[in-house]
Amino acid sequence: MAMQVLPQDAPCGALIKGLDLRQALTDAQVAEIRQHWLAHKVIAFPDQELAVEDIERFAATIGPLGSDPYFTAIPGHPHVAQVRRDAAERTPIFAETWHSDWSFLAQPPAATVLYGNVIPPVGGDTLFADQYAAWDALPTELKSLVADKQGIHSARRGYSRQGAYGEKDKGRSMAIRYSDSALATQLHPIARKHPETGRTALFVSMGYTIGIDGMSDEEAAPVLRALFDHQAQPEFVYRHRWSQGMLMVWDNRCVNHAATGGYDGHDRLLHRITVEDWSASTCSRD
Repeated sequence: MAMQVLPQDAPCGALIKGLDLRQALTDAQVAEIRQHWLAHKVIAFPDQELAVEDIERFAATIGPLGSDPYFTAIPGHPHVAQVRRDAAERTPIFAETWHSDWSFLAQPPAATVLYGNVIPPVGGDTLFADQYAAWDALPTELKSLVADKQGIHSARRGYSRQGAYGEKDKGRSMAIRYSDSALATQLHPIARKHPETGRTALFVSMGYTIGIDGMSDEEAAPVLRALFDHQAQPEFVYRHRWSQGMLMVWDNRCVNHAATGGYDGHDRLLHRITVEDWSASTCSRD
């Protein structure tokens, strides 16, 4: 059966049908999938019945398997973590703030692969915001102000001892480990050029961008608020609805994402792999 690509009615997102990801992909299939991934930024494969090994094999077609600095991997699979919420859990929804995965690293990941093992009958959608479109539509004055600036990224709001998933976060089923290492900072261009497409994306997020290099906190705060408000406007957003056995992959270099709730009283379990950006050293400002 030929690969079928169904673009979504949104700035990003496409469903791909006609593949059985339990089988090894041909070089031609991998090349085509990568083309669709770069073009649509977020792609999903519904109706898959995958073991952890299948997810790992697919992720390796996108790039080198990475690690998650604040998640505990599942036994025997050092690159695989669980995104989990049990039916009785009452903790705040994990990752409901807009972010690009692990942007606080010196080399942020290229992709995240996520597989839906247990999907609740209601809620749990994931929101994606196209940051190419956000940069292109940025008001001229604001674009000029930040075009040559670097954002200060840090994991402290989430994963430090005092963070959202730190010492006070009790009763969570997901295996998160906080650390003082989350206080570290890393600079990245606010106008960040994608190493494969050459397009410029707005590379900041409410989750991980805590300042602007060369600006005081007082100067940077209103600029960041304007960027955060702008980049999550509805015209940039794709709302993805999960189904059982769906595998997704998105491009962290040009989309932000955020989780949603609405499934209290239901289990939810996904397996996740981070994919390293082998070409990160070529990223530059426009």
